[in-house]
Amino acid sequence: MILEERPDGAGAGEESPRLQGCDSLTQIQCGQLQSRRAQIHQQIDKELQMRTGAENLYRATSNNRVRETVALELSYVNSNLQLLKEELEELSGGVDRGRHGSEAVTVPMIPLGLKETKELDWSTPLKELISVHFGEDGASYEAEIRELEALRQAMRTPSRNESGLELLTAYYNQLCFLDARFLTPARSLGLFFHWYDSLTGVPAQQRALAFEKGSVLFNIGALHTQIGARQDRSCAEGARRAMEAFQRAAGAFSLLRENFSHAPSPDMSAASLCALEQLMMAQAQECVFEGLSPPASMAPQDCLAQLCLAQEAAQVAAEYRLVHRTMAQPPVHDYVPVSWTALVHVKAEYFRSLAHYHVAMALCNGSPTEGELPTHEQVFLQPPTSSKPRGPVLPQELEERRQLGKAHLKRAILGQEEALRLHALCRVLREVDLLRAVISQTLQRSLAKYAELDREDDFCEAAEAPDIQPKTHQKPEARMPRLSQGKGPDIFHRLGPLSVFSAKNRWRLVGPVHLTRGEGGFGLTLRGDSPVLIAAVIPGSQAAAAGLKEGDYIVSVNGQPCRWWRHAEVVTELKAAGEAGASLQVVSLLPSSRLPSLGDRRPVLLGPRGLLRSQREHGCKTPASTGASPRPLLNWSRKAQQGKTGGCPQPCAPVKPAPPSSSKHPGWP
Repeated sequence: MILEERPDGAGAGEESPRLQGCDSLTQIQCGQLQSRRAQIHQQIDKELQMRTGAENLYRATSNNRVRETVALELSYVNSNLQLLKEELEELSGGVDRGRHGSEAVTVPMIPLGLKETKELDWSTPLKELISVHFGEDGASYEAEIRELEALRQAMRTPSRNESGLELLTAYYNQLCFLDARFLTPARSLGLFFHWYDSLTGVPAQQRALAFEKGSVLFNIGALHTQIGARQDRSCAEGARRAMEAFQRAAGAFSLLRENFSHAPSPDMSAASLCALEQLMMAQAQECVFEGLSPPASMAPQDCLAQLCLAQEAAQVAAEYRLVHRTMAQPPVHDYVPVSWTALVHVKAEYFRSLAHYHVAMALCNGSPTEGELPTHEQVFLQPPTSSKPRGPVLPQELEERRQLGKAHLKRAILGQEEALRLHALCRVLREVDLLRAVISQTLQRSLAKYAELDREDDFCEAAEAPDIQPKTHQKPEARMPRLSQGKGPDIFHRLGPLSVFSAKNRWRLVGPVHLTRGEGGFGLTLRGDSPVLIAAVIPGSQAAAAGLKEGDYIVSVNGQPCRWWRHAEVVTELKAAGEAGASLQVVSLLPSSRLPSLGDRRPVLLGPRGLLRSQREHGCKTPASTGASPRPLLNWSRKAQQGKTGGCPQPCAPVKPAPPSSSKHPGWP
């Protein structure tokens, strides 16, 4: 407690009444926060109960009309849950709606909600597989299984920051290890993975581990969108961080779209993922614009700067128009929230009007030099109704520039009024006061400038304002998420190196055998590390007499497990054995079992990368939507299908390759 001395010196050691008041206010605020948290938890529990009842009805009924009604209810519940969890996260992190102390007002972004999942019991299938295939006591791996379950439980509710991303990527990398170690073309884990659609809230389930991996990768991208939306974009550094987050999100969705097909939930379909990619790249482009336009330091007389901002704003408007066209078409139109489509449409109109406003500022306030005129003329496009050949459109005279600037201001005002009208049509957007404040502030600024230019004796014919040429100095590209940042050791590393000890290989355990030293040594040649391989056995030697063969792997020396030992460590241990010899245990790889024939109905996978060949083969029980397709639900790697199916309606941004330092992850092409 900070003590304050009274002026008369008689109050030393006593608390100031002002500080006591501060403490009381702090206690009241803390009490209000706790009360609000308790209310949110109660509302979340209520929504979860409603979702459980709706889900049971969705699975039980076969009436299409009832299913559509329940699906709509699930969508509402899903939206409410995401809003409640977002508010709870803000309260827990001490973040309020007006968390940024800047006076600048920024346009709100669209974050994506995380997919939710149910609890999963890994214990039974993993213990059985370890006992049957690896020949070890499954109960001895109880600690590893508990660690995996704890990691999955934690990643269900990640924090909205870098720590949450590390948690999701850590679990994702463990899924890659599980895929490489425990899955074979003839065996699955036998678990049903339950996930809720992020856009519609409809439940889906599959036995394929690829569905679990894809859902986690989707959440990595969704969490990047939430991190980007929470940045303070009123400063250049905040705009840069937000842009990078949206680029990472686009990269995650691109990676998911390229490697998964026929997903069981709409949010992971190719069309939805393409729309999300385009949305994230548009928001990244908006961050580029915001990083260039600090409102306080912008000089209206700077022609080049104003025209640069005009083209940047036109570029953002073009990106959002592309996103709006994609969202307005089926099937994306059926999945994406109506408020998203409305907000994208509002932003397209707003940034197009903003481009005309900056051009008007350049024409009315600036005085371009003769050398700058060709640069200025490249900003404009000929009016769509003009049949004349393209030529210089920037007026030379000051009065003509004023008239053209006035025409651009008129288009800016009309666009801003249209944006406000579209904003008012959507009930959800009407509740976003911040967006209306941004547009209204820009409209008032445009009206004030127009009133300044409007003269009573102005009888000149109104000029026609041409469109603005979109152009940007920085075109954002989709960037791969940092999947290596959460990469840790394989939880089940005690089973041995994946190159040998996986469910894809079959082996026979030999020994322990006692190996003594002869006149020429042990009579074998060792090679490699982790595990050490018997590269050659001399005929008639002690090793040959003990039954060791070329190609065997040493897994134990004198009772010590050595699956992860290096070559030098095994050699040192054997040399230390002396005349008494050493006890070895080895494994001999067996020929691969036959591949399933066409008549087999066992689950067939596509190798370590993934996954479903057919819904029937994996016993998928995903509730089919109204327009469900009988095609396979989920495949990993669609290289064979390239050229047969069209991807995005428009080409999506290319994925920027990962830096050279990134390590390759198991389970990826």
